[in-house]
Amino acid sequence: MSVQSYTKTFIPMTHYKFYVSRSILFIMEFPNDFIDRILCGDCIELMKKMPDKSIDLVVTSPPYNLKNSTGNGMKDGRGGKWSGAALMNGYSHHHDAMPHDEYAKWQRECLTEMLRVIKDDGAIFYNHKWRVQAGLLQDRQDIVAGFPVRQIIIWKRKGGFNFNAGYFLPTYEVIYLIAKPKFKLVPKANAFGDVWEFTQEMNNPHPAAFPAALIDRIISSTTAQIILDPFMGSGTTAVAAKELRRHFIGIDISPDYCQMAEERIGIAKTREVYSPPQKQLALLHA
Repeated sequence: MSVQSYTKTFIPMTHYKFYVSRSILFIMEFPNDFIDRILCGDCIELMKKMPDKSIDLVVTSPPYNLKNSTGNGMKDGRGGKWSGAALMNGYSHHHDAMPHDEYAKWQRECLTEMLRVIKDDGAIFYNHKWRVQAGLLQDRQDIVAGFPVRQIIIWKRKGGFNFNAGYFLPTYEVIYLIAKPKFKLVPKANAFGDVWEFTQEMNNPHPAAFPAALIDRIISSTTAQIILDPFMGSGTTAVAAKELRRHFIGIDISPDYCQMAEERIGIAKTREVYSPPQKQLALLHA
């Protein structure tokens, strides 16, 4: 794709936010009510309003259900040494403590809709975390089994906390690349390998924000024009898409996080970030 053709496809953004009620959901139409919008509502219901094969790329990280734990860290609000952690209070509109079978079923429903809406050359980058519960490994196979997982990418986080002398400090999360048959990376992007080291987001009021550099790598490694994040949180995927001159659709159940996302997008706009960074120009010329 040339820079010239890429630029012609870009449409300036309008930052409207819908707090989606059932009545509004009924009249919403794709693409006008979705593209470059932060939508506050249930992600499954909103994705059902999107046509088949209408999205190029999904980049997302769902709640991890951390407070449904067999350990003594985050479970049931006890907190222990973690009592000061932002996730101790859960997300603003999600308690993060579903029964495990119910949680896995919910996530499979989410992935089913994501897979339906991506094009034949599209992909889902689905970030999650492995953990051991009651002596058994939760490697999320009960969530991703049956979906076209092409690759596992390890995100190595820098730093962190561990007050338990019984095990080593956890420093990684897993990104499942779930891809349709025609999905390809842009030239030279495959050189990044499958272990990525990025510092976790430190200065973000959201309790589990994506690092911007990680999202930048994912999006810039593709030619995707419309990027969906059904668990948008504070809006990092939208900001990264905007800076790379792509379109976004952001969904979150929390009005608080939707407002954060709106504010961050507004700040990005004031930085005049419509021109892609030089590294992205190099990829586009390749």
